[in-house]
Parts: sequence; C-alpha cells; structure tokens
Amino acid sequence: MDSSSSTQEQYVTEVTENYETICWGCGLRVLLPSCASAFKCGWCGAITDQNKKKRDQKCIRWRVVRDRCFVSVVLVFIFFVIFAGVWAVYPVLFSISILCGVFHSIITAILSIATISFFSSSAFRCAGAPPNVLWGSYPAVGKGDLENYTFCHYCSKPKSPRAHHCRSCRKCILDMDHHCPFIGNCVGAANHRSFIGFLISVVLSTIYVSIMSVYAGLHLWPPLTYSFGHINGVSGSYLAWRILNEIVVAFLRSALLLSSRGLILAYLFIASVSLQIGLTVLLWQQLSYIYEGKTYLSHLSSQGDNEEEKKDCQNIVRFFGLQYSITRFLPNFRVTRKKHIK
Repeated sequence: MDSSSSTQEQYVTEVTENYETICWGCGLRVLLPSCASAFKCGWCGAITDQNKKKRDQKCIRWRVVRDRCFVSVVLVFIFFVIFAGVWAVYPVLFSISILCGVFHSIITAILSIATISFFSSSAFRCAGAPPNVLWGSYPAVGKGDLENYTFCHYCSKPKSPRAHHCRSCRKCILDMDHHCPFIGNCVGAANHRSFIGFLISVVLSTIYVSIMSVYAGLHLWPPLTYSFGHINGVSGSYLAWRILNEIVVAFLRSALLLSSRGLILAYLFIASVSLQIGLTVLLWQQLSYIYEGKTYLSHLSSQGDNEEEKKDCQNIVRFFGLQYSITRFLPNFRVTRKKHIK
C-alpha cells in the first residue's frame, strides 16, 4: 500500500511539473516539461528559446557615431589620395611625354571610379533584408513553413536560419558576414559582392600608387651626398656598417631638402604599402570563406561540426554571378571525412 501511494505521488508530481506555452510561429499550444527552456514546434518548425532575452542597447548611438566618423575618414582619405597623387605625380609623367600622361590618366580614372563606386554600393546599400513570412496564427502558417526559424527580440519578427541580427545596424541581415565600421554597414547577401570588389579595387589602386610614387620620387628626390672619409685598413664588418650608416644619413639629409611634392609622394608610398598588407590579408580571408561556401559567421558557428565540407571554385563563380558553363573549366576539390566501416 505504501509503495503504490508513493508511486502515485511521484506520478502526480511529474505531471504538475509540466507547463503549457504557446509557439510564437503558429500560435498553437505546446505542453513542455519544466526543464525545457528551448523547444521546436512540431507543426511549423519554429524554434523557441525562452532563455534568450533582449540585451542592453546603451552603446548603439556611440556605434552609429563611430561608423559615420569612419566612413567620413575613409572618403576623405580616398579623395586625398586621388587628388594628391595627381598633383604630385602627373607633372613628372607629362614631362616625359603627353602619351604617357594620358595613358596613366586613364588608369587613374578607371581605378578611382571603380573604388568610389564599390565603396558607395557596399556602404550606402542595404546589406540584405530577410524575406517576410507569415507567422503568428495557425491557419496562415502551414506545416514546416518556419522550419528552424527563431524569433528576433530586437526586430520583433521571425529570423531565418541564414539571418543574423546586427545591433549596430539595428536590424537582421541575411547571410551576414560581419559588420565593418569602415563602411558603416554590415556585409551581407546584398552587398557582399560589392565589398569584395571594393577590396580588389583598393588593393590594385594601392599597388599602382606605390609604384608611381617611387617612379616620380626618383625624379624629384635630391641627390645624395656621401662623406666616407678614410676607409683604408678598416675591417670588412666595420666597413659594411659604416657604408650602411652613411647611406642612411645621406638619405635622411636629402629628405630634409624635399619639396612639398616629394613629401606627398613619401606619404603616399608609406600609406599605400601599409594598406596593401592589411587589405590583401583581408581579401584572402574573404575569398577563402567564399571558396568554402561560407561566411565569416557561419565559419565560426561550424568549427565544431563534423559535417562534410565541399570546397571548389564553383562557389567563387556562383558568388560573382558568372555563367555556370565556366565552372566546367575550373578545378573541383571535394574534402570529405573518412567513414570507418565496422
């Protein structure tokens, strides 16, 4: 008698621990155990996580101000490089020949237009809005219509599995890669191609600027003056050190005699080489993720997964919107994990 009553009391206790909630996707009532904070609706497929709450958004305004400052600085720097480079380099080019000056003017115009166009498209265009779907009521939402959708507490609407909410942009972004403060915008499905084009155009432009700065600087740099003095009977290591030291001193001494054009060329060379290094690494990283068929955020979320990875050049071709027939001539590499058969 005691054992049956204890069993009945235990059964009653387990039932009372269950609670009833409503699926946000279709509005149907769901009975869940108390330990289940997250669940997936069996009808619409929407995922509900009751532990996720809206975070504090005190720093949002500062992020907006930061992004606008970065965009302004980038635009000023782009126009400074264009106009300062033309002012410092082109007198040297046109002094060589008119044909040489016209040729480089065309190259400068192409690179400048491409850089500004890609920057404007990636910075001032919506990064990618998720598709609007019906949700909230059972008759309107069919079976599996919200498969793996979650609810965004910031936007107060469904968020697809491919979307991510950016608190800086204050909206959900489809296929979000990352938020770039230098363009003041997210990199997503709608502007990812423009962002890659911007990186390519900037890398090509900085290479061109560094080469032309060196070429024009050789024509404007003051002659170097050396004073080695008596070097007979000096050891080889000391002689090499003295020659190197004299070259550096002569170089710095002549730098003090540079004109304003020479100083601009020196700055353009240092700035362009620095940008080349940083943006080349970023471009290589972006192309690597595209080659894997991923974004930066999806790469982070899939690091612990044991899923099959497909890497081929077709991902890059599809990303840039080229004809599918071109992919027949590109190599195809498929990386699969070995399966052990018992």
